[in-house]
Amino acid sequence: MQNGYLRIFQYRLGRTRIILTALGILLFADSNAFAADKVALVIGNSTYIHAGRLANPANDASAIGQLLDAAGFEVDIRNDLNWKGMRKAILEFAGRTRNADVAVVFYAGHGMEVDDRNYLIPTDAELKTDQDIQYEAIPLTHILDVVQSARQLRMVILDACRDNPFVEKMTRSVASRGWGRGLARVDATANTLIAFAARAGATAADNDGEHSPFTNALLKHITVPGRDVGMAFRMVRDDVLANTHLQQEPYLSMSLGGAEIALVPAEKPAAAAAPAVSPNDEARRDFDYAMKIGTKEAWDAFLTAHPTGFYANLAHGERAKRMTTTAPGAAAPPSAARVAPPAASPAPAAATPDQKPGQKTASRHEPEIRTRSLRSQDEKSVARKKEQDEKPVARKKEKAARSSGRSDGSGACAYVRRAVRAGTAAGLDNGHGLIAFGRSLCGG
Repeated sequence: MQNGYLRIFQYRLGRTRIILTALGILLFADSNAFAADKVALVIGNSTYIHAGRLANPANDASAIGQLLDAAGFEVDIRNDLNWKGMRKAILEFAGRTRNADVAVVFYAGHGMEVDDRNYLIPTDAELKTDQDIQYEAIPLTHILDVVQSARQLRMVILDACRDNPFVEKMTRSVASRGWGRGLARVDATANTLIAFAARAGATAADNDGEHSPFTNALLKHITVPGRDVGMAFRMVRDDVLANTHLQQEPYLSMSLGGAEIALVPAEKPAAAAAPAVSPNDEARRDFDYAMKIGTKEAWDAFLTAHPTGFYANLAHGERAKRMTTTAPGAAAPPSAARVAPPAASPAPAAATPDQKPGQKTASRHEPEIRTRSLRSQDEKSVARKKEQDEKPVARKKEKAARSSGRSDGSGACAYVRRAVRAGTAAGLDNGHGLIAFGRSLCGG
């Protein structure tokens, strides 16, 4: 029987281990997926072999990369890439965007437009003729294709409208082919945002201290928690216009839905702190409950919960009151002793053969006899007091009876008065005896 229970326990333990292992794998997989849901590729080309060096792109890329990393992005920062290095970085980034919700590409460096097509220029480009652009530069369409795998938001930011030195030395191979100093306008596809540092055909300033005017504004606005990306780039536009004295106006092409999208979610409001409960408040509440019950047990329970403090001292006093009123053997009030009826007196003990008549002998009943005598004295005192209280009442009744005898003509006084008149008529009235008493009693 015990072996059977042991096998059941081992089976359940093994099944629990399997479930926990599966949960661990799922949690690990989810954590990896969450870590890769926002990805970014940041490129800054400053050192050009055939066109001189730009002051800010490398600094701009490093600052934007750190900003996105702090915002929860998985960031790949690449600086001063040649043609081969740019293609490799883009291909690697394409693999990371397939499982991403948000994909961002930031590029700072030279760029140009040829026949309304935009190109990003690597650091080793020479661009002697207009035909070389197809083989020595990276089409912007490659970048736009890479970010299309992101499920929620695709964003391309181009700080690449700088004054292009390649334009001046390029040889035109086709007379009808044209190119500009800036970048051409691009229409964004669904869920895509494309931000240009300047309008189509215009150039952007490069040097504004450590960063370009466009990058300075990006650093200020795009990762504010809860701020919609559309609103963020409109604020970037306003800052760049103000800082360049209306000389540079960023351009935004986007196709986003009505829902707000923020690169950094809004911060959750802190939970309201629970109001602190004072120990005295709790003791006061329990003290009121114990007072309502009013028993010794209630005060014992209170003192167990609150052994010290102001209310504990009060509780000890209330408990002492309950102990005094319920203590066994407490003396009865004096009034009870007076009202209690006297106990029946025991029969006197018979005299012993050796006892002479009238001789007092000490016995065990002497205290009882003394008690009876004291009770008799108390009874006599009560009787005397009762008699004294009743005498005035009797006198009052006697006076009332006399007054009623005088006034009542049909009663005894009427008979006495007739006798007095008859005795007087018979010459028996000498001022003494019954006739005089009757006259003084009833008059006439």
